[in-house]
Amino acid sequence: MTIIDITKLAALFLTLNLLVFLIYFLDKKAARNGGWRISERTLLTLALIGGSLGAMAAQQLLRHKTKKEPFRSILAAILILHGALAAVLAFAPQWSLRLLQDF
Repeated sequence: MTIIDITKLAALFLTLNLLVFLIYFLDKKAARNGGWRISERTLLTLALIGGSLGAMAAQQLLRHKTKKEPFRSILAAILILHGALAAVLAFAPQWSLRLLQDF
């Protein structure tokens, strides 16, 4: 994997997390104004597909769904899962390169 590939991957990751943060913001705004809401399943799915940092940041900064269980616990589990995956990719580069080539 080259530096350019890593840069593209990082840009994609950042964009996804910013998008997830924005979606959580819109849901928080709708909650305050009594508007159309985004389902918890959709919010958690967005976190699961790679937007867990954006989701967690939105939850903390916007104070959105901080007391809602099991939403809070599931989001924390997704973040831990992503952290473990990142650690494996960082500390086992040969394995991670093989995985990415097969993907």
